[in-house]
Amino acid sequence: MAGVIAVPGMWAQIRLVAGLRWRVARNGLRRKNNQWDLLGLIFVAACGAILVVGVSIGAFSAAYQMISKGRASWIGLLFWAVFLFWQLFPVFTAGFGAGFEFRNLLRFPFSRRAFYVIGLAYGFADFSAITSVCWLLAITLGVAVANASLLPSMIIVCGLFIFMNVTLERMIGSWLERILARRRTREIFFALFILVAVSAQFISPVLQHYGRAVQPWAQAILPYLSVFPPSLAGQAIAGAYGGQFAETFRDEAAIAAYGLLFAVLLWVRLSAQYRGEELSETAAPLRVKSRAAVKSSLERDNLRLLSPQVAAVVRKEFRYLTRNSFALFLLIMPLVFVLVFATQFSGSHPVVSKHPLSPDLFFPGMMAYLILILTSPAYNSFAFDGRGIQTYFTSPVSFREVFLGKNLMQLAISVFELTLCIVAFSYVVGLPSSPVFFATLAAIVFVLSGQLAIANWSSLHFPRKLNFGQMRGQRQSGMAALVSLGTQVLLGAISAPVLFASRWTGNPWLSAEIFTFLAAGAIVGYFSSLEPLAQLAEKKKESLIEALCR
Repeated sequence: MAGVIAVPGMWAQIRLVAGLRWRVARNGLRRKNNQWDLLGLIFVAACGAILVVGVSIGAFSAAYQMISKGRASWIGLLFWAVFLFWQLFPVFTAGFGAGFEFRNLLRFPFSRRAFYVIGLAYGFADFSAITSVCWLLAITLGVAVANASLLPSMIIVCGLFIFMNVTLERMIGSWLERILARRRTREIFFALFILVAVSAQFISPVLQHYGRAVQPWAQAILPYLSVFPPSLAGQAIAGAYGGQFAETFRDEAAIAAYGLLFAVLLWVRLSAQYRGEELSETAAPLRVKSRAAVKSSLERDNLRLLSPQVAAVVRKEFRYLTRNSFALFLLIMPLVFVLVFATQFSGSHPVVSKHPLSPDLFFPGMMAYLILILTSPAYNSFAFDGRGIQTYFTSPVSFREVFLGKNLMQLAISVFELTLCIVAFSYVVGLPSSPVFFATLAAIVFVLSGQLAIANWSSLHFPRKLNFGQMRGQRQSGMAALVSLGTQVLLGAISAPVLFASRWTGNPWLSAEIFTFLAAGAIVGYFSSLEPLAQLAEKKKESLIEALCR
């Protein structure tokens, strides 16, 4: 019988698996949570499309101007911009990339070539790849409109450039997955990534102060960049523009050689996965040493003012925070943002503007931006509970107490971070006037209290499981992100007129008084929402367990 059954070819295998993946995705839309998630992703994609179209128009115009004015050698700058975006954007947005695990395909009787082609083609599913291809098409159209004779060369160069970029991006992603298989390596990499991201914020101030001294160094480095693919692509178009087709052919061959090199390295990685490589960070079994029991003492209990159930949830959330190294690193970012933005927009020598912003305007805006960052995790508060969500339904604890514990931990983090940022702001810029300062504090209480109730509702309706110590595939539900954005916009629309009411009426303390009443109402509304949300959690039991216990 084995000889009777015909083995499908490579393209037939790819077509069958693509159809299977499509059916899985389509059937998944029968669940209401996935439908809401799809709506959120469509909204985010629409916003991203605006960015893509806007930059595409700029790329078309730039390419047209470069060719029409005889500056074909400058076209390499556009290729460099596309190259850097294609390779660096997936690193900055590692959590929003396609989260499918390729080793799951090994359950099917794939050939190695089919597995490689699918792994390579999957690189086009990233937002960076789709965006970069759109920009390359815009550059090609701009060049063709300016000089139609360059169209064949642009098609060949862009085709090779796309092949080189997709193989490089997939190769980097696969090798990083191998390197970052251990948690400690991921933590070091993430710390270095944050350090580089923060250091990049100081490039503009350094260039403005030392630009003339750096210029000779930059000119000395530029010749060494000519051997890289973006420069080669620009040189190929410049050669075609000048009629030097031998130079164009040489540069195209060099780009193809880069693509083949990256393709071979990607083949090595995917071949290892095809042979069954399993990346695991499970430690070798060790003999467990007996430890003395720790005696509990009420005198040492820092949470003795809370009920035992709420205190237990707070302790659990604190342990989750200390175990999640990425979250701990991200707690540094608000303070860094304050220092960076303070040097950019305020202080004695602002970089962006000639005149520094007034603390009365800068302080409320800075606090609003920090709250946007700090409250985002609250909209998916059960993310790291995983299978532990079942414990909430089987233990003698109500969801009112669960929400209280989670929200207290979120408030403690927010208050701690905001206090540090206010101290740093006062040191670098100085505090605003007393009416604005106290109005901003009351606004913080109002916004935090108002967001927590909505965030608890979002956590019940749009849960999404996240894993400790991972970057790739770690994103919230699209609808949860949309609810978070909508809530921030709504509360901002309420707070902005109240904040400016003092200037309009001439009463400096009017804003503080209004925010005090709003904060009191938000606090009452928050505590009133706990019991209905606890009842809603019981109704959402099945969907919560299904989403978090996969």
